[in-house]
Amino acid sequence: MAPLETFAAGTVIPAMPLALTEELSFDERRQRALVRYYLAAGAGGLAAAVHSTQFAIHTTHAALLRPVLELVADTARKEGSPDLVLVAGVVGETDQAVAEAELAASLGYDAVLLAPYGVGDRSEDALLDRARKVGDVLPVIGFALQPAVGGRRHSRGYWTRLADIPSVLGVKAAPFDRYATLDIVSGLAASSRRDAVTLYTGNDDHIVGDLVASFAHADGSRTRFAGGLLGQWSVWTRGAVETLELARLARDGDQAARLALDGIDGPLTDANGAIFDAAGGFAGCVPGIHEVLRRQGLLAGTWCLDPHERLSPGQLDEIDRIWAAHPQLRDDDFVAAHLDEWLA
Repeated sequence: MAPLETFAAGTVIPAMPLALTEELSFDERRQRALVRYYLAAGAGGLAAAVHSTQFAIHTTHAALLRPVLELVADTARKEGSPDLVLVAGVVGETDQAVAEAELAASLGYDAVLLAPYGVGDRSEDALLDRARKVGDVLPVIGFALQPAVGGRRHSRGYWTRLADIPSVLGVKAAPFDRYATLDIVSGLAASSRRDAVTLYTGNDDHIVGDLVASFAHADGSRTRFAGGLLGQWSVWTRGAVETLELARLARDGDQAARLALDGIDGPLTDANGAIFDAAGGFAGCVPGIHEVLRRQGLLAGTWCLDPHERLSPGQLDEIDRIWAAHPQLRDDDFVAAHLDEWLA
């Protein structure tokens, strides 16, 4: 299976965090360990230079963009399956986004996640033109990013017109809003290319619900989420792979799988609320991810490129709470059994 076929079939794609030392330099050893962890956990793809990797590597710390993308791609291609799909996040105005896509293409990435970040209040027409030009370089995954972390809401017509672009192969729906999610689903369904555009959930607050959902349309067709490209899946990834498989079984009528998912759904959303700092307006989202990986030994600390980006007041207590309350979600034993080899 080719990488883009992996994407179309639906898979687990963790949104890669950025490994840093206490001095805020790039920790290549631990970044490589993270790649190895995701590969060993069964992820079918990796997404680097996305929100979880910190958008600062595209702006104030742009010198990190190439080394991060290069290390992830090099490790994945040498140690992973040939059908692994590699996704690079690109941001900014058209010239920047195209240049970043060209960099990703030169490093062997298969597609870009085109983030609505760094484009100000550009019109939907301008954003669609940007997508076309980026799509001349690499296939494009559209991205509905929640407004709390720099995204914006688009019309249903925008999603139809985006899907109509021949280079668009998928959309990550991550508005954290059911109304906006339905706009995306309905917009894609109205495109003549709807069967060629694969829908991924990025709604970390509604993962199980998205994966088992079947959206009916007036013409009798249905839309489903094929997989997930998620920051939440950058932690406890072994369980994420199991969750996607359970969702597939449940969609095929397996009642035992559906009951198992019922036991994951609420706890996973509860855990995500703590890790992503929902109570703090998602200000501690990235440090929250780091804290989980730190506890497992994959990261050395929770440091971010912006020294002011830290766990919110009370967030650590919430992570302690969900850590104790939902041990079934964690893959601590799996990580502990392989950590030394991943760090080697």
